[in-house]
Amino acid sequence: MTWKQALLLSCFSAVVLLSILREGTGASVGTTQAAEEEASEDAKQKIFMQESDASNFLKRRGKRSPKSRDEVNVENRQKLRADELRREYYEEQRNEFENFVEEQNDGLHKPLLSYTGCAGRRA
Repeated sequence: MTWKQALLLSCFSAVVLLSILREGTGASVGTTQAAEEEASEDAKQKIFMQESDASNFLKRRGKRSPKSRDEVNVENRQKLRADELRREYYEEQRNEFENFVEEQNDGLHKPLLSYTGCAGRRA
């Protein structure tokens, strides 16, 4: 009989312990959820702007409005830099190909020169 009482007592204490632990984690989750909701509200305020601010932004710069002189200058500098990089790349590729062709031509002509050189000594 005592082992049944000991088993029953240990099971009962385990249930009580688990229920206490569940309540403790539930309370911490509740505070964490509140903090996450505050953080998400702050993030929304940082990402989204007021409707009046958005309409003013769109009115200020429509699709057909002219660009400022600074914007035009920046775009032109970017285009010139891209053109320069492209030109350098193709020049490098051309130089590498020319070097390759020269090496191929040198390889073809060397055996002919050495052969004619040997024949010239015999004669």
